[in-house]
Amino acid sequence: MARRTAWTWQRQPRRRRGDCRRHEKGCRGCCRGGSIVRLARPDDLTAIVALTAEAYAPYTPIFGGPPVPVTEDYTPRIERGEVWLLEEDTKLAGLIVLERHSDHAMIFSVAVAPAFQGRKLGIKLLDFAEEQARSWGVPEVRLYTNSRMERNIALYAAYGYRETGRRANPYRPGWTLVDMAKPVDRAA
Repeated sequence: MARRTAWTWQRQPRRRRGDCRRHEKGCRGCCRGGSIVRLARPDDLTAIVALTAEAYAPYTPIFGGPPVPVTEDYTPRIERGEVWLLEEDTKLAGLIVLERHSDHAMIFSVAVAPAFQGRKLGIKLLDFAEEQARSWGVPEVRLYTNSRMERNIALYAAYGYRETGRRANPYRPGWTLVDMAKPVDRAA
């Protein structure tokens, strides 16, 4: 199966060839306006690090240190095709880091830029994770989050994720992780 590199939520009228703002020789079909999700490229690294730091900044004082996604080295994840960028009208609005496992998809991080928060873009990224899990033929999407991120836990629960357990964070002594999972129906 060919690897998908872009995903759109709604069909927009297609721009005429050459109207694309991203491609000098005209659009290759990836630009339809509105929201798209695409695989990150190595030249996106600086933007990924900046967006992640901005999105997680409110949690640093709560945790007494930066959350794990802020300190992550994204280069190997980009190389493995795990980082997907959400663009709103060609502006980087968010990202999701999604690992493919034999029996599930694992969300490592969901981040939305502060300027784009409150527009349900996190939900769009969760929808994307479910669509990817379906395309990979795995039965569920899993994630873990810090127990102090109560708002996120409530959002995930409202969106159909169920708590499957709690455990000590192996990289941050004193932090507790909340494991969550959501079954993925086979219907598209």
